[in-house]
Amino acid sequence: MSSRRPAKQPSGLTRGIGLVVLGIALAAAVVIWAALALLGPAHRVAPQEGILFGIFSVMYDTAAPSVQAILVAVGGALLLAAAIAAIELFISNRYRRADDPESLPLSPRPVMAATRGVFHGPVTVTVLIPAHNEADKIEATLASLQAQHEPPERIIVVADNCTDDTEVLAANAGAEVFRSVDNTHKKGGALNQALAVLLPTLGENDTVMVMDADTVLDQGYLRAARARFTNDRALMAVGGLFYGEKRHGIMGQFQRNEYTRYAREIRRRRGRVFVLTGTASVFRSRAMKVVADSRGSLIPGRRGDVYDTAALTEDNELTIALKSLGALMISPNECTVVTEVMPTWRALWAQRLRWQRGALENLGAYGVTAQTARYWSQQLGIGYGVVALVTYFAVLVIMALSLGQWVWFPFWLGIGLLFIVERVVSVWRGGWPARLLAVTLFPELLYATFLNIVFVKGVIDIVVGREARWRHVVTSGDGTLQVADGETA
Repeated sequence: MSSRRPAKQPSGLTRGIGLVVLGIALAAAVVIWAALALLGPAHRVAPQEGILFGIFSVMYDTAAPSVQAILVAVGGALLLAAAIAAIELFISNRYRRADDPESLPLSPRPVMAATRGVFHGPVTVTVLIPAHNEADKIEATLASLQAQHEPPERIIVVADNCTDDTEVLAANAGAEVFRSVDNTHKKGGALNQALAVLLPTLGENDTVMVMDADTVLDQGYLRAARARFTNDRALMAVGGLFYGEKRHGIMGQFQRNEYTRYAREIRRRRGRVFVLTGTASVFRSRAMKVVADSRGSLIPGRRGDVYDTAALTEDNELTIALKSLGALMISPNECTVVTEVMPTWRALWAQRLRWQRGALENLGAYGVTAQTARYWSQQLGIGYGVVALVTYFAVLVIMALSLGQWVWFPFWLGIGLLFIVERVVSVWRGGWPARLLAVTLFPELLYATFLNIVFVKGVIDIVVGREARWRHVVTSGDGTLQVADGETA
């Protein structure tokens, strides 16, 4: 008999979620195109020939969108951004003012009322590290934990169907080892088994950090997390800002630039987190207990499970679950980690396909709610990016075929230069390698195109009900990196 778990078959909104996102994005693009076409210049001037630097003969077109068209484009973008910000502000205020322990049991008022007047002891940290054949990484991960100024009280490696030396190396490094039993539900299933044993022993100020086995904590992470939980009894989770390890050449640099931009955005949002990253996040025990108790009623999943094992991206799903229950969470600047980057395009394809498909399926499972508004806007932004980038490349090809000669557009060159400046500024903290890659622009556009293709592939897979597989990078005996197939999801 096969030990594989039957694939989750998308249905209803879940199955059509990708088409809905792409359809709305395409409709928005058509509306914008129609508005700009109506407001465009009535008469166009043919491209002109000029001499650049007294040497090069070039064709150029000085036509630019009308002032009205520019105002419509800028005004529409600002209006959309303001709407999203207003929704987030509304949700934040609702959480802080809500006094409804039935539907929002993790919102501040019920939590503060339940813990008022009692000292629950100092904040403690128990670390769970889910590991499947991580012998090449586990020692560095454990060393980064033990080297913290305020190390965790307990470190537990959750060994899930390991066939290498992960368990031995973890035990030799001083960690406890919890071995999963007959687990076919991937990382989430292994963690659920460990949490079922651990959570009943934890009190109000005991926290659980879930940390990937390929992640290294920067110094000060745990000290900052303890301080946050100590100073705010209503805080339910602390996430990390993650940066890519310095390996794998330009392939790694693409991902490091991407992670640097994400961390910058979270800092500008003052720590208001999008996703509690699976690389390293800390949860108050109350939060995990309430999530497990609310599964199957207030939120999707099976009652008693902290992690929904039907979700491809368990960190994204758990974040939405906590927000749906009213939880407050933050990703402080001091909580940073270094995580693995994918070494090849094939490995990156497997990782991002799981991330993207998982994010879409989670939205389908939770539907359109106040708590999922931000995630809908993110997916619509990705969908619009697919439409915009395809259109951009199509226009370039059509122009080249129609005119037979390259034409320069000074207005759009200026817009492009502004875009390059933004790309460089947004990765400035990444150092000169990051800045040099950003200033060249086109390599990162090709990287974005690759991610857009992954998005479309995820949409197609959901629509046709194709099985989703977990894939992960492993180091073989000769030291080479390979992408290994996992179980179906």
